[in-house]
Amino acid sequence: MREDAAVADRTSPDEDLMRSLYQEHAGPLLAFVLRLVAGDRQRAEDVVQETLLRAWRNAGQLRGTTGSVRPWLVTVARRIVIDNHRSRQSRPREVDPAPLELIPAADDIDRALRLMTITDALGDLTEAHREALVETYFKGRTVSEAADVLGVPAGTVRSRVFYALRSLKLSLEERGVTA
Repeated sequence: MREDAAVADRTSPDEDLMRSLYQEHAGPLLAFVLRLVAGDRQRAEDVVQETLLRAWRNAGQLRGTTGSVRPWLVTVARRIVIDNHRSRQSRPREVDPAPLELIPAADDIDRALRLMTITDALGDLTEAHREALVETYFKGRTVSEAADVLGVPAGTVRSRVFYALRSLKLSLEERGVTA
């Protein structure tokens, strides 16, 4: 009995208030919040805990009130639920990265091998044909722009591109690359 009296002497009025608030209001408050969060018990328990924490922080104001503090607790809990909902709406939903691991990634090795093969095949072309392809396909110039750069007529550039593509196709086929 002496230990109980000693413990009672050490408790503060705020702790007594919190114990009585929890005993009297936690159950009904949890039931109310469960309806607000569509039955998510973990979220509801978090909201009740936060509500009681705010009650503890405002113990001085609550102690002076007459009547029940339940309306205050319900209002605080409802506002916490609303704030949490708004917070979740403003941030992107977190997703589990596990499904992303199942998506095959682009294989850079295949791309590098393709580029090496194309570069090698470009080496088989005459310099004039290679220059025409580089200017039009790789640098993205029009036939007229390529003709200005190369210093040849536009018709010559068209002809060189045609024959260069034909030769490049044959060269790539010899290397086992199909279009």
